[in-house]
Amino acid sequence: MIALTGKRHGAMRAIAVSIMMAMIGFAGAVMAQNSGTPAAQAQDSDAQIQRGAVTNLPLPRYVSLKGSEGNARRGPSLSHRIDWVFRHAGMPLRVVAEFGHWRRVEDKDGAGGWVHYALLSGVRTALVTEDMLPLRTRPHIDADIVARAELGAILRLNECEPEWCRVSGGGQRGWVPKTTIWGVDADELRD
Repeated sequence: MIALTGKRHGAMRAIAVSIMMAMIGFAGAVMAQNSGTPAAQAQDSDAQIQRGAVTNLPLPRYVSLKGSEGNARRGPSLSHRIDWVFRHAGMPLRVVAEFGHWRRVEDKDGAGGWVHYALLSGVRTALVTEDMLPLRTRPHIDADIVARAELGAILRLNECEPEWCRVSGGGQRGWVPKTTIWGVDADELRD
């Protein structure tokens, strides 16, 4: 969504975005007509990945809060009021939109707003969603437990397999089921 400033260039930008969205819709309809062949189906899966207009990186994607505090604003500029303040360094956030130097982010509960890109890091972290989560020596439910993480703990995200991710924090490393952390998509693989 674009915040209009009342200036002429803001209105022109909104018109340009509307035209671009209409063109994307037309291109999607053409792609749907040509999706019968295997080659077309492979192109369709690549085309379904939404990319940010500024960075050309996938949307949504995960990042983390660089410092110990970050203001989330109602719109993508310093003139917009602060709706939310993130207060945990390393907190995983999901980027859902881009505009200039601003990224629209949300936390696990969907709270958030527009944050300046300088406050964000590409370092991947994950939020523990299960109390006393066991970190295991290998990605198997019967593997030995090396440590436990409290509910709400922020861990560094390392590699991920289809159902497990390797995380680290507090001097410990181990494997946890993907379903017990927030900050990674269910189908995401990392090496």
